[in-house]
Amino acid sequence: MTKNSLFNWIMLFLSSLVLLFILAPLAGMFIKTGGTELLETINDKEVQGSIWLTLWVAFAATIIFAIGSVPLAWLLARKKFPMKKIVQGIIDLPVVLPHTAAGLAVLGFISRDGFLGKVADAMGLTLINNPAGIALAMAFVSVPFLINSARDGFSAVPERLEKAALTLGASRSRVFFTVSLPIAWRSIMTGFVMMFARGMSEFGAVVIVAYHPMVAPVLIYERFSSFGLNYARPASVLFIVVALGVFILLRLIPGRKKEIQLSPDAET
Repeated sequence: MTKNSLFNWIMLFLSSLVLLFILAPLAGMFIKTGGTELLETINDKEVQGSIWLTLWVAFAATIIFAIGSVPLAWLLARKKFPMKKIVQGIIDLPVVLPHTAAGLAVLGFISRDGFLGKVADAMGLTLINNPAGIALAMAFVSVPFLINSARDGFSAVPERLEKAALTLGASRSRVFFTVSLPIAWRSIMTGFVMMFARGMSEFGAVVIVAYHPMVAPVLIYERFSSFGLNYARPASVLFIVVALGVFILLRLIPGRKKEIQLSPDAET
């Protein structure tokens, strides 16, 4: 056996251990869930409503915050400004915060004594125990994934292409939408999927802001704490299957990479 083949076998063995660690608990969950239990869970209106609430709120939060996150990512990738490192550290902070601390931070912001809570209260809205509050909690812990991925995507765009387009007479906005954004699109979509996934799986921050209406992670915990593992497992399996299907669909969106060609008659 050559040293090269030995190295490959070692790498394969170590990789297999990690994959087994990920797959074994999931496989055990699926194997121990009976078909009758799973069918009953699928027909359970409470479970259906909880999963649907989780999906649409997480997706709405991702879409809304992407409107500001993508421009912020472009600024971080292309511009130099004072305290840029501090800004990047602030963006990453929600990722390292304990989930309960993140929930308390959001709760203080959206409660009637908080800034956003006061504004909402003046409009006759209550964000606590409301899908809007859930969306804010999801976005708070997940938006760094979108910003960082989009920033890396914009950083990978060759500046010479942007400068060439500007030289040919294209406006800055046209360069952004026809050169920078298409090239960085895959990274942006990766960040979009990661933010959506992180948001829909959030428990700690969401449960502090809104125990009701129940998103899927809260429902699974409630069933486990009240009735035990056997009652919570089918809901977990169904949620995993639905989430997997959604992720596959989202991953298909970017499509094949297209080459960006600059036309001499670029419009301003």
